[in-house]
Amino acid sequence: MTAASSVPYASPASAPGESFAAAPQRYDALLLAGFGGPEGQEDVIPFLRNVTRGRGIPDERLEEVAHHYRRFGGVSPINAQNRALKAAIEAELAERGIDLPVYWGNRNWSPYLSEAVQQAADAGDTRLLAFATSAYSSFSSCRQYREDFARVLEETELAGAVTIDKIRQFFDHPGFIDSFVGSLAESLGGFLDEGLPAGAVRVLFTTHSIPTADAQRSGPRDRDFGPGGAYEAQHLAVAAAVMRRVAQRDARLSGVAWELVYQSRSGPASQPWLEPDVCERIAQLPAEGVEGIAISPIGFVSDHMEVLWDLDTEALEAAEDAGLRAVRTATPGTDPAFVSGIVDLVEERMAAVDPAARPAETALGPWFDVCRPGCCENVRAGFRPAAAGVAP
Repeated sequence: MTAASSVPYASPASAPGESFAAAPQRYDALLLAGFGGPEGQEDVIPFLRNVTRGRGIPDERLEEVAHHYRRFGGVSPINAQNRALKAAIEAELAERGIDLPVYWGNRNWSPYLSEAVQQAADAGDTRLLAFATSAYSSFSSCRQYREDFARVLEETELAGAVTIDKIRQFFDHPGFIDSFVGSLAESLGGFLDEGLPAGAVRVLFTTHSIPTADAQRSGPRDRDFGPGGAYEAQHLAVAAAVMRRVAQRDARLSGVAWELVYQSRSGPASQPWLEPDVCERIAQLPAEGVEGIAISPIGFVSDHMEVLWDLDTEALEAAEDAGLRAVRTATPGTDPAFVSGIVDLVEERMAAVDPAARPAETALGPWFDVCRPGCCENVRAGFRPAAAGVAP
């Protein structure tokens, strides 16, 4: 494969495969890529089949997960949240005078990515810049979206006519970091105002657990990120950045300890996943002198089902059982800092801003415009064709 074509399905500015866009690039539209979720009881099992396709999981096992959705009428809030995010991005683009339509498509439920890409092509918008609603590096949070872009272009027979680039992973962009700070600072300050000493308060930063083998393969393979790969390293760096901002807002909070925990594990007990589990950790905290906890879901961009169920239901119940005061702080949602940050990233990519001038709140960033060879391999299936990255 020649250097000029090392990135399949890419725009001219990204096709050479450099880590960062080589030249300013005009885009026709923004593609908002989401996970998707059911919007009624009859949707739940078909949706879960989509999520687990290729794994041979029978419906009776899927039903064990389905009860989370059924408790909420079979409706995941994620689609409504993405509609709100799409509207907020459109408003911010209009405010800045950027003429860029926004198409929204999901990996696992309607509206599907294939529908969004076809709609864009039918409108003559063939050079797309994608924003995926996942901030970190791993197979499920980055590469799987890129594989879906490639699959959709092939299935719609638009490969060669439509190109898809992807905005860099935004875990340490100031807009993302800032969207967690206000709610967390307010919650922690409330504990102190109620008389709890800072040493009796703990922040639990939480994110989706993934298999350890997937975590170890997250990020480019030519860099040692530690035992949890780029996925864990990025979350730890983000948590530290959030706490720095929190302490800047309220100096009393500089003495509050924090740690990274995981949630929503779904694999067999025999398979190692990232730990500790949030509920198991909560049960241990009273013995360490902790009286109040703030749960900050830094792994998620909105209050979807794994926040409403795994945190607002299970984790808060675990805190009650442990006799702890507990609060779950806000996700970015449509926070103005987050929405503004997304459009900042769009402008950054269109202008091919020099990496040294790009904002990043951790030493790990700014992350790449074009994913590197061997990045975020799928342990089960290896490397499949993917857009927005150099082919392995």
